[in-house]
Amino acid sequence: MKNKSPFLLVSFVIIFALAWGTFIGFGSNPAWISNLALGLDIEGGVAVVFEGERGELSAQEFDRLLEQTKAVLAKRIDTFGLTEPNIARSGTNRIRIELPGAKDVDAALSSIGKTAVLEFYQINDGEFVVAGMPAGEDFPGTLLFKGDSLKDAGVGLDQYNNSTVVFTLSKEAADIFGQSTKNIIDTYSLKEGQIAIVLDGEVISAPRVDQVLHTEELMITGNFSPEEAISLANLIRGGALPISLTEVQTSYIDATLGREALSKSIFAGIIGFILIVIIMVLRYRLSGVVASIALILYTSLLFLLMILFGATLTLPGIAGLLLSIGMAVDANVIIFERLREELWIGKSLRSSLRSSFKRAMTTIIDSNVTTLLASIILYYFGEGPIKGFAITLSLGILLSMFSAITITRTLLSWVITIPFFRNTKFYVNGGRS
Repeated sequence: MKNKSPFLLVSFVIIFALAWGTFIGFGSNPAWISNLALGLDIEGGVAVVFEGERGELSAQEFDRLLEQTKAVLAKRIDTFGLTEPNIARSGTNRIRIELPGAKDVDAALSSIGKTAVLEFYQINDGEFVVAGMPAGEDFPGTLLFKGDSLKDAGVGLDQYNNSTVVFTLSKEAADIFGQSTKNIIDTYSLKEGQIAIVLDGEVISAPRVDQVLHTEELMITGNFSPEEAISLANLIRGGALPISLTEVQTSYIDATLGREALSKSIFAGIIGFILIVIIMVLRYRLSGVVASIALILYTSLLFLLMILFGATLTLPGIAGLLLSIGMAVDANVIIFERLREELWIGKSLRSSLRSSFKRAMTTIIDSNVTTLLASIILYYFGEGPIKGFAITLSLGILLSMFSAITITRTLLSWVITIPFFRNTKFYVNGGRS
């Protein structure tokens, strides 16, 4: 057998460098694990439950509109800059929203629950409206189109450096707007009039029109602060809620409690990892050392994959991680017990290694697939933290199978190419040369 010690050395250096970068960091650069998103139970924040009003809608229509409402809420919340918000259906008529790291809870909840119905009216000839006027049943104008005819909205500045809201109309809305301005110029007594912009039943701007406008780019001016302009643009971009929502439950989680639980979980994980390494080395000797190194790589890759996929770490998710690490060790135990049996009956080290992985394969796949199916069921039927547990457990199971079947096997096959480590005493008690 060709000596693979150079490959083995390079592999160990890469593994420890990857682990160092994941959990400690290089120089002034923070550890990569610091990029992992933390859930509500760790980061702290607000959880709110909204209940949809069904009214006269059929069950099927209500379900469809509730899904649309969930999508609109997701678009709105994405503009708040919160860390990994979670939006999920709860039961048949409720939507649960988790806002980790929310700072201004009242403002966030106010923006989430607003109906944000934006309307454009052509004000009748001879009438005049101002910002702040309610748009009731006797409002002196004709509805042109609503906010769902907008393609996008953002924030800008006017010629006086005042904050404004700029938005883009769809082609259909732009045609309607152009025809309305033409109608004002052609038919109004003073050859001018107003287009009122109404948000949630209140006039927010009523610009004067004295020329025909054919454009898809429009601007809302007014006495907006920068924060008000951003909030209004976010609401316009998010769109109107398809159904009315009622806030039925709000809970606040202190970040201090979550951080304390996280610290204790990390401490328990470190102690457990050290004990696993000690037991593996004492029981399986050199095989245990190789398995422990593979376990370090497994743990590093598991966290890096969670960061890559944008997964959120929750306290139940930590339980799933620890369970998957235990299953990774279990796979190695099965393999190494097979290896001991093969060596005890007098087979060569190379033959024993090949046979142990082959005989253990079925058991490892069966046990992991069974647990994987259970985690898939948990994800499909569970909500919130249960899904977090299922995701981390599933990811850990798949990676543990790869670690035990591929990484550990490759490293051990390289180890036995080194003449010094071909003595079976490095693998079982009372081994032979």
